[in-house]
Amino acid sequence: MKNEIKHNRISWKRILIFFIIATTISNVFRFDIFEFKLELEKLPTWIFVLTVVFLEGIGVFIGALIAIYFLKKNKKTEITIFGTSKPKSLIMIVIPIIILTIIGVKNDFEMDSHIYGFIAVIGTLLYCIMEEYGWRGYLQEELKTLKTWQKYLVIGFMWYLWHLTFLTKATIGDNFFFLAMMILGSWGIGQVVESTKSIIAGACFHMIIQIMMFNALIKNGIDGTEKLIISGVIVVIWFVIIKKWEKQNTIANKV
Repeated sequence: MKNEIKHNRISWKRILIFFIIATTISNVFRFDIFEFKLELEKLPTWIFVLTVVFLEGIGVFIGALIAIYFLKKNKKTEITIFGTSKPKSLIMIVIPIIILTIIGVKNDFEMDSHIYGFIAVIGTLLYCIMEEYGWRGYLQEELKTLKTWQKYLVIGFMWYLWHLTFLTKATIGDNFFFLAMMILGSWGIGQVVESTKSIIAGACFHMIIQIMMFNALIKNGIDGTEKLIISGVIVVIWFVIIKKWEKQNTIANKV
């Protein structure tokens, strides 16, 4: 009984360590505090883009690696990179790569739109995977004993705080809207990860949010109508995959 209580206990100390590492490291690069981008801009465009994306997401990833290491000493974790199906995870991630490479993304680097589309979608997916490794791969596992609404409220609020939006010129209304989006996004992506146990599946839906609203690599390279069509087609395909995935998991659990 004591062991069961210990395994189910949430470690707020672990969460705090994760959050401090994630926020400190990632935001040093996100806000370019030490002006690293001036030096990185001297690199070839594709290396510059991927390096910036990597640095901006690395804090969450490092924080998660450390927190998961200690979490696994106390209880079993279920969420992994590929979840319960490596083939389905890979199919999900390949779909947007193919579509955005074929369609192309306009850019200020004077690169061919198709080549840049490939680089931009790879960079965006890399960033989303690193973030999802933290918010879903670690934090959702840490909080899984909470009630559903409590879990996603905490994750969404911490995700909002991590962005440090309240330190920017955003208005109070903008901040409340962004907080609501983070909580809603935590619930939506969280449901996908719950059903697939896949960080990649979560990262794919995270990427759609990025494309539609925040992503600096893609947001000005595709117009609003194209974004809606592309996102709609991709999401429909993903939902078909996830439904088959859930059916497969149900059958596997009965065996």
